[in-house]
Amino acid sequence: MQKRHYLFTSESVSEGHPDKIADQISDNILDQFLAFDPEAHVAVETLVTTGQVIIVGEVKSKTYVDVQNVARETIKRIGYTKDDYYFSYKSLGVMSAIHDQSEDIAQGVIRSEGEQGAGDQGMMFGYAVDETESLMPLPIALAHKIMEIIAYIRKETGEMPYLRPDAKSQVTVEYDARRRPSGIHTIVISVQHDEFIKPGKDVREAEKKAERKMQEIIKQDIIRYVFPRLKEAFGDSVARMLDRFDYTRLLINPTGKFVIGGPHGDSGLTGRKIIVDTYGGRGAHGGGAFSGKDPSKVDRSAAYAVRHLAKNMVAAGVANEVLIQVSYAIGVAEPINIFVDTFGTSKVNYSDMEIAEILGKHYKLNPQAIEERLKLREPVYAETAAYGHFGRTPQTVIKPFKRYNYELKREELIHKEVELFTWEKTDLTDEIKKWFMIR
Repeated sequence: MQKRHYLFTSESVSEGHPDKIADQISDNILDQFLAFDPEAHVAVETLVTTGQVIIVGEVKSKTYVDVQNVARETIKRIGYTKDDYYFSYKSLGVMSAIHDQSEDIAQGVIRSEGEQGAGDQGMMFGYAVDETESLMPLPIALAHKIMEIIAYIRKETGEMPYLRPDAKSQVTVEYDARRRPSGIHTIVISVQHDEFIKPGKDVREAEKKAERKMQEIIKQDIIRYVFPRLKEAFGDSVARMLDRFDYTRLLINPTGKFVIGGPHGDSGLTGRKIIVDTYGGRGAHGGGAFSGKDPSKVDRSAAYAVRHLAKNMVAAGVANEVLIQVSYAIGVAEPINIFVDTFGTSKVNYSDMEIAEILGKHYKLNPQAIEERLKLREPVYAETAAYGHFGRTPQTVIKPFKRYNYELKREELIHKEVELFTWEKTDLTDEIKKWFMIR
């Protein structure tokens, strides 16, 4: 009998991808506001294109942020430092069109009696599955890690000196009849690079020959430098899949070359990589983007909360796979619904509907409770804006922030100790075991 299986694909992009540049600028601006005004309400979006950055949005805050400086510093940190890229932090233009937040929205978010309503209507999803240690689907976890490793090589090691900031990855994983990963079918990696081999003659055949030579060098370097680090990050079972080059297709820069990239090759916009940001197409997505939004916007904060809940449910042994939906009405504090799907993997003596009722009883999902539980009024967002908001490692860091104080007529520097990725903690497992009577 033929083995039954199916294939599932997810993609990731590097921090130098145009859409991710926009996300990072928006989230760095948000962090700057929250560092000096934790109660700031911010919704900032960024557009990047050849030599230009345009920042728009709504802000209600007691502090001032030099958005032009934040944009330039973000772009410099990513690696756009050369005029050859047609997008350099030194020479690009930055235009800001930020204005005050609508009073109609503000009155629904902060009520006079202190009850905090949702910043918008909509539905959000959280998801977890026991395919990886981070309880993320294997395709998106691999795609993100490939991009992180290539960025590390570009910035820190010099092993692939021709690398430029833009890159994409795509991983197709084979699953068996039990919905478990059984092999890696295809890996696609496209990396922007210098034209480090030039054709001897200005004719098409010479150009194609140079392209093929560059393509082969990049492929061998990825096998030599990227794959060992990738195998180390995922352990033996995934390493065995990655060693099967007789089975896995490896497609590197499939067009031949990738010299023109970044915002010069394609414009970028905040919020245009929402599937990359979440679960790579697994589970579900409510449609709301994250970057540039303060936590009063439940598009972001509630998505973090239900990921926190789903991850802890899998870690506690409620099920092998969990999807949670929550929805809100603008200005209303309590969610409209909580929906749970365990995909037939539940290990407890409750229906999915009963599981949802138990979660609603024990885990507060109003915006204020979410902010307080996950410490979301801190400047913790810049780190989320590349390589995914989920599946990351919780950690405490000290972040520096500068601003010009116009009253004192001098620059201020502060350091904030913050917890990153609090929604990735498995700190609820003991409580959840009690809720579902798991021993």
